[in-house]
Amino acid sequence: MAELAVNNLRKTFDRNEVLKGVSFTVESGKFLSLLGPSGCGKSTILRIICGLETPDSGEVLVDGVDVTKVRPEKRNIGLVFQNYALFPSMNVAKNVGYGLKMQKVPENEINERVQEALELVKLPGYGSRRIHQLSGGEQQRIALARALVTRPSILLLDEPLSALDRKVRAEMQYEIRNIQREIGTTTVFVTHDQEEALTMSDQIILMNKGCIEQEGDPYSIYSRPVSEFASDFLGKANLISGTLCCEGGQWYLANGDLRIAVNHCGGQEGDPVKAAVRGEYFEFCAPEAEGANPFHLQKKIFTGLSWKLIGTLGTQPVDISALGISADHLEEGSHVYVRIRPENVVYYNK
Repeated sequence: MAELAVNNLRKTFDRNEVLKGVSFTVESGKFLSLLGPSGCGKSTILRIICGLETPDSGEVLVDGVDVTKVRPEKRNIGLVFQNYALFPSMNVAKNVGYGLKMQKVPENEINERVQEALELVKLPGYGSRRIHQLSGGEQQRIALARALVTRPSILLLDEPLSALDRKVRAEMQYEIRNIQREIGTTTVFVTHDQEEALTMSDQIILMNKGCIEQEGDPYSIYSRPVSEFASDFLGKANLISGTLCCEGGQWYLANGDLRIAVNHCGGQEGDPVKAAVRGEYFEFCAPEAEGANPFHLQKKIFTGLSWKLIGTLGTQPVDISALGISADHLEEGSHVYVRIRPENVVYYNK
């Protein structure tokens, strides 16, 4: 286990500045996800950490030691690529043991450690198999075993699950997190899948255009997005426009007859604002209930775990998520009342 720190990383490709002074720290033994859309710089950070790219400026520290100019093979950092990068001409055992062979580890020790790694990824006895005989999930496990067999102080995973189907992907999320907890390796995981990051991480860094948009634990980064980009990318919150006002000591977002209570965190009366509200934070209520606002249901879609209710709140389009038992009786075209607790509303102004 090792603590990882990157300080003020900058990188430009063909006049395109892909990293604009990125800094963060991963505590020893923690699991960090770098999350963001394609082109935001997250894979470039990973390649700089392992030494496949050199930053224009900044540094990479492992347990306080600057490794920015250290050759990749000398950093003791394991890497799992998006396409696995397994050698089709070698069997499973030779693939897993390849890094140890390059380190000139004795043959008998290589064999022992390969078997340990295969047992760790729950593929004992697979050593003699060829790569083309493996499923996508099994190839992913072999790539993970190859990265772990060298006993790295830091493990890097570059969108390793993107090629798997949904069911296998969910299984591998669980397996990777369990293995990481078992061996305690400090891990950095790159993904553009919000659910994947929320499910697996101790810490999430949300990237946007080469900068860190938000950083925190999964719950806080989901429930308190700091910007419109964060609220839209992480779970796609409803953005409701209005004006900030105060009535009887209570602050609201107001738009016509619409009133959404907010906990005041800045701004003055009359400021134009946008409120971010997750679909699951809407509650059905009676018309006379405090905070009630009319919702016109236009379309109802069953998603398996819940209903997606598409309609308008006042005059503004919103999507509401509701469990089956609370929405079974609703019909398209109906009018109901909903409310939102102030603590579940985040608003933005200029």
